[in-house]
Amino acid sequence: MSFSQLGLSDAIVRAVTETGYAAPTPIQSQAIPAVLNGGDLLAGAQTGTGKTAGFTLPVLHRLSTDTVGKQLANNTSPRAIRALILTPTRELAAQVEESVKVYGKYTRLNSAVIFGGVSINPQIKQLRHGVDILVATPGRLLDHMAQGTVNLDKIEILILDEADRMLDMGFIRDIRKVLAALPSKRQNLLFSATFSDEIKALADGLLDKPATIEVARRNSTVEIIAQKIHPVDRDKKHPMLSHLIRTHKWTQVLVFTRTKHGANKLVEQLGKDGIGAMAIHGNKSQSARTRALGEFKDGTLQVLVATDIAARGIDIDQLPHVVNYDLPNVPEDYVHRIGRTGRAGATGEAVSLVCVDEHDMLKDIEKLIKQSLPREVIPGFEPDPTAKAQPIQLRSGTGHHRNPRPGGNGGGRGKPSGGGQSKPRAASAGSGSGNPPRPGAPRNGPRPGGQPRNSSGGRSR
Repeated sequence: MSFSQLGLSDAIVRAVTETGYAAPTPIQSQAIPAVLNGGDLLAGAQTGTGKTAGFTLPVLHRLSTDTVGKQLANNTSPRAIRALILTPTRELAAQVEESVKVYGKYTRLNSAVIFGGVSINPQIKQLRHGVDILVATPGRLLDHMAQGTVNLDKIEILILDEADRMLDMGFIRDIRKVLAALPSKRQNLLFSATFSDEIKALADGLLDKPATIEVARRNSTVEIIAQKIHPVDRDKKHPMLSHLIRTHKWTQVLVFTRTKHGANKLVEQLGKDGIGAMAIHGNKSQSARTRALGEFKDGTLQVLVATDIAARGIDIDQLPHVVNYDLPNVPEDYVHRIGRTGRAGATGEAVSLVCVDEHDMLKDIEKLIKQSLPREVIPGFEPDPTAKAQPIQLRSGTGHHRNPRPGGNGGGRGKPSGGGQSKPRAASAGSGSGNPPRPGAPRNGPRPGGQPRNSSGGRSR
């Protein structure tokens, strides 16, 4: 099946074809007709399968080909926002809006992206000129709503992207505030990598007789990703990582740590070993995140160390290796982390360094993905069989062993006024700059009012 056979306009098919892809992925072939049909949709798909194209392409088609769209295309006056896409992190927001631009370049529609951690003033100026499609993180959108700089009265289509991550990050109250400001008559699309009970509850209250699509089994991991566990003592993780990088000559490695402090410490340790690394997390400035992600994407940076806040937003073509330096305290995050590799049919390797403290976490992950992961002890790094588990430090100054509901806020709110850059407390990586997405290997898509709060909406990791 081709994109043209799905009923998309010639202008959109032309843009997609220019990216080098002619055939839609499974989620795209099912979601696009469902969205074009005009009804609500609940869609679940493994990260890296093309979710973004599954909604951006049909939304662009609907807005550019209906009567209102044709009239607005010939009207030079500011247009109202007709489609709103909510995402959990800045990185993902920027990447989704990039997809909108790439696939909508032969339509007359325009778009904008708003997120925290940067000055709100340029966003206000852009919104004032009129926007058809707005991509936003919930916190910064509420800042604009509070200041009266955004009007959502004409929204025709609402998309919640990575809805499960938004709930994990504590955005449910913000989402409800946004929903209360929208017209009651609209099309609702909810995309999620997993279908948790919370997601089902959200869908029940939001969607009206939705079509349901699920292209991978619930909470599954991509089968083409080679997954492996390396048992190791907690104080030997850093030497083991350096050993693996050097021994296997890894040139591009994405490493996940549990905390921002842990990420910074690991970067320093790898640097002393002569391994180039940079960290990407909420305490880094927007420019630092953009630089780190850009250098990692173009291959000049060997190791990128990230916290879970970045797991949903990083999309790098042909990324060969993902390392769980620390296991995530939320099992579902394991799926999202390793989904950074093995995208769009490519092979990938996910390695987890597991100490005795993390055995319960590993059990939860294996229960979730319904498989036992192979163990491989590295000679010279054999774990001490008499070692006793210690409580895991999830946040600075705490000793909680488990926390099934992390409170990070990757969407971020920057300071709502002033031209300076705010210091986000828990934001995602980067601004999403990089190569345009393609339908076959998406940035989670194709490669085919509240009172303004502080920089991170009051929720920090």
